[in-house]
Amino acid sequence: MLNKEGRIVVTGAAGFIGSFLTGFLNGEGFDNLILVDDFSRTDKQPNYTQKRFRDKVERENLFSWLAEHGSSVQAIFHLGARTDTTEFDYSIHQHLNVDFSQKVWTFCTGQKIPLVYASSAATYGSGEQGYQDKEQLSFRLQPLNPYGVSKNEFDKWAISQETAPPFWAGLKFFNVYGPNEYHKARMASVIFHAFNQIQSAGFVKLFKSHRPDFKDGEQLRDFIYVKDVVQVCFWLMQNQPDSGIYNVGTGIARAFKDLVKATFSALDLEDQIEYIDMPLDIREKYQYFTEADMQKLRDAGYRQPFHTLEDGVDDYVRNYLAQKTYY
Repeated sequence: MLNKEGRIVVTGAAGFIGSFLTGFLNGEGFDNLILVDDFSRTDKQPNYTQKRFRDKVERENLFSWLAEHGSSVQAIFHLGARTDTTEFDYSIHQHLNVDFSQKVWTFCTGQKIPLVYASSAATYGSGEQGYQDKEQLSFRLQPLNPYGVSKNEFDKWAISQETAPPFWAGLKFFNVYGPNEYHKARMASVIFHAFNQIQSAGFVKLFKSHRPDFKDGEQLRDFIYVKDVVQVCFWLMQNQPDSGIYNVGTGIARAFKDLVKATFSALDLEDQIEYIDMPLDIREKYQYFTEADMQKLRDAGYRQPFHTLEDGVDDYVRNYLAQKTYY
């Protein structure tokens, strides 16, 4: 159980999910936060400037900071990562997603600090092995891009360690959307891009299907609202069930076409969709179906409902995108 006095480290705190978690923790009364990120990017500043925290630490200075202040840390949410699925220089992913994460794990193990870290549904690749969050499945997975490979490499490393933090959870985030993703450019959610296309052109472009078993716009993903994601992160740290890998999705796959229709509906408009060819650089690495098996988290005791796609999109569009506000 977290207390209000002990320090909580949040890596990736200037990014999408990390900044949202920081705001959520503020809402729960936790202000003794240590925010860790590369703070040189000015486009991320709105994500954290209104948050309450004790200190900011540059990412590459984290371990020297921990060497001096680590005894005061009660928990680490390690959400920082290179998340660009179109970045094919694996050395970047190796440094930020594997080596850095191993050092966080080693610190938490030595200091007996619970750790919640971000993995990814990208580890599942094309889904030929299914989407069950069983630890040993990680050794059979074949991710489709360097980002997914790096996340799976760290999962496999963590699972194989003989010593571990007193509690740890690797969270396989599925398709997360919501406020504070404004800086993500090409990697922002389809909802974000759909909203902007509607505002500028009145219609939305979606990728055609390049597989005969999927119609255009009916590629399926497990879309989860960021408000649900941070609830899971917080609950796991507070309750600390069995350590291991956990899926974080809704358990219900939905079509991209449904997502775009929900975006139009949130703007009180009729949907207008145009289908375009998928770029060649991602065509062979594209996931056509993802759906989280959520039984493990439910068996651990998590009982909160997840937003439906329509409810989550409506809240995001009406209360954040249309208002140009951050969480």
